[in-house]
Amino acid sequence: MTKLVCIVCPKGCRLEVDEQNGCSVTGNSCPRGEVYGKSELQNPTRTITSTVRLTGAAHRRCPVKTAAPIPKHLISDAMRLLDDIEVSAPVKLGQTIVPDICGTGIAFVATRSFAAINY
Repeated sequence: MTKLVCIVCPKGCRLEVDEQNGCSVTGNSCPRGEVYGKSELQNPTRTITSTVRLTGAAHRRCPVKTAAPIPKHLISDAMRLLDDIEVSAPVKLGQTIVPDICGTGIAFVATRSFAAINY
């Protein structure tokens, strides 16, 4: 039996997931808690937020996030991908920065727009 706190909504239900019985979930007050409990034990995923270098804009960093959650075991590899990324302004909100993270088909996208600065 694994105990988890559901993070799907602000309620924070105390879940118990029984791996011996097909990952049956108890303690959830809505169906989303059951889905979360099962997926957290069978295939945990996370949304990653970070920044990349930015040139030609008033700021030096561009915030990015994964367009969808990626498998938890790929977080370190995904973060290393961003070390060598540099984007040039202009950048648009939602613009793809890295198209395919570690073969998942999930992209890193910009979470803010930046105008180009002409010097």
